[in-house]
Amino acid sequence: MNLFETLKTKTLPFEYSMMSDEEMKRRIRIIKQKLGDQLYILGHHYQKDEVYKFADAVGDSLQLSQMAAANKKAAYIVFCGVHFMAETADILTTSNQRVVLPDMRAGCSMADMANIEQTEKAWPILQSLFGDTIIPLTYVNSTAEIKAFVGKHHGATVTSSNAKEVVQWAFSKKQRILFLPDQHLGRNTAYELGVPLSEMAIWDPIENELVFDGDIEDVKIILWKGHCSVHENFTLKNIEHVRKEHPNMNIIVHPECTHDVVQHSDYAGSTKYIMETIEQAPSGSEWAIGTEMNLVNRLIHAHDDKKVISLNPYMCPCLTMNRIDLPHLLWSLEMIDKGTPINEIKVESEVAELAQKALNNMLAMV
Repeated sequence: MNLFETLKTKTLPFEYSMMSDEEMKRRIRIIKQKLGDQLYILGHHYQKDEVYKFADAVGDSLQLSQMAAANKKAAYIVFCGVHFMAETADILTTSNQRVVLPDMRAGCSMADMANIEQTEKAWPILQSLFGDTIIPLTYVNSTAEIKAFVGKHHGATVTSSNAKEVVQWAFSKKQRILFLPDQHLGRNTAYELGVPLSEMAIWDPIENELVFDGDIEDVKIILWKGHCSVHENFTLKNIEHVRKEHPNMNIIVHPECTHDVVQHSDYAGSTKYIMETIEQAPSGSEWAIGTEMNLVNRLIHAHDDKKVISLNPYMCPCLTMNRIDLPHLLWSLEMIDKGTPINEIKVESEVAELAQKALNNMLAMV
């Protein structure tokens, strides 16, 4: 979210903070029934249960944006997630549809670790070092401007589900990859495809320099120095503790975790992969999950025939995702009902066009 959007952010009216949960739920149900197909509420898996239960569709960030794009009836799409997800939904939906984020403060620390100014400074330096041998890829957890930069340079977006396929595609186009903004997903994916750590460099956007100890001609992957603030909190000590206290427990983590954590776990994969693995696991099996706490708690309650715990018992939910709550959801719906929607997400047409190129390059592979 840029400075202009921050300044436009409206403050939740005091009256919503004073309502009981039951009153807010009652009003939300009334508006949902009144607006019918004109309203489409999307809920990310990391959302609080109080919000998640009102979603018309749930999923990960790209799934939800694709659902938004497939729904041609809804005039208003209320995205209960974070800013970059709502941007992607706006890019993929029609000009007649309006995308609303209930709280404009719901951002993503990872996406904020790569801004367009830093990227445009980095690119000519990397070009001078490596020539025209680099293709950029960006995780969908990035701003529309970063997606547009990648689209402009003939790259693609990736998800944690399809990162291997997209990285393989990128290597068929160029000798090297610039992977934004999550270094851990980039490192774990490339390593799984056989790229040794010794051929991976890091781009430090703060120092504006390449960090690599060796002959730069050996570099195959340039990892942007960004990370997920939630997934980086899972550690080898957490794994050692689980192995000691629960010797029969399987450990499954998200590939946004550090390389050491992924390598010492039993399984690693996307949110969808984690959910499906737990669902298909035999009754009585034991699982320690390294991902966001709201999702882990939901899996614990949904699968009481299995022993499911968080890999890090002191983990907290994604704080920015959790800015979306009942008061903000109700406020956004009531403003839509009044015909004066607030917190609309609008991506500039030029940015959207280039970003869609990056998205389309990925979607053509899946």
